[in-house]
Amino acid sequence: MTSQTTKGTALITGASSGIGAIYADRLAEQGYDLILVARDADGLKAKANTLVGTGRAVRTLAADLTKAADIAEVAAILCDDETITLLLNNAGIGATAPLLDSNIDALEAMIDLNVTALTRLTHAVVPSFARRGRGTIINVSSVTALAPELFNGVYAASKAYVLTLTQALHHELAEKGVRVQAVLPGVTSTTFWATAGLPVSNLPTSIVMTPDQLVDAALAGLAQGELVTIPSLPDVGDWAAFEGARKALAPNLSKSAPAARYTESVALEA
Repeated sequence: MTSQTTKGTALITGASSGIGAIYADRLAEQGYDLILVARDADGLKAKANTLVGTGRAVRTLAADLTKAADIAEVAAILCDDETITLLLNNAGIGATAPLLDSNIDALEAMIDLNVTALTRLTHAVVPSFARRGRGTIINVSSVTALAPELFNGVYAASKAYVLTLTQALHHELAEKGVRVQAVLPGVTSTTFWATAGLPVSNLPTSIVMTPDQLVDAALAGLAQGELVTIPSLPDVGDWAAFEGARKALAPNLSKSAPAARYTESVALEA
């Protein structure tokens, strides 16, 4: 089914395959024109060809978001194109080896993509969204943001950054009409895991979700107004309890004196 009513343009990073490609399908169905961004020019062209029948306008841009010049090119589009109403920061790479077994240059490239590119693209689009009083930013994080012991610590830290940034953006931008969402996938059956060094075929099927299921759940969470969507989590009350406990710490995180347990222990040792 095609839609003739446009919701504006969605710019999707990492759009040539996997989660990003499914998002492209779903957002086109919902009435968005698309700007598809990825490093793989041939993959982008192939993906765009699958969307011809949707009736939506589809543009592609081959860009390596670990490179400053390419990030700047995409950022310029986000700054200048006022048809853009949704930014999906999906591009990312992972790692599964421990820090001691990892290549530092590869880890830095991962930070460049997962953290720096995402931040620059978000910063590029926010002024326009805030000025117009509308717009949506979807940031793809990971459940490792909440469970850093699972895989590589630098990867988990990069995804914790994405979650924290999204929560902070909600605090800053909600009253300006800008909607944000962090999506925390668990293991999803894409080439992401093979690239990270742990093919999905090596993992229990009970923990692996299809990208179609993941994206449909994430978009349902967005429609329900969720700030944080964890598609695998059976009881949303568990997340509410986690967040409640985190927020309960706030009044006691900065005081004029150390907690008694630290001063008392010093006195006892003396």
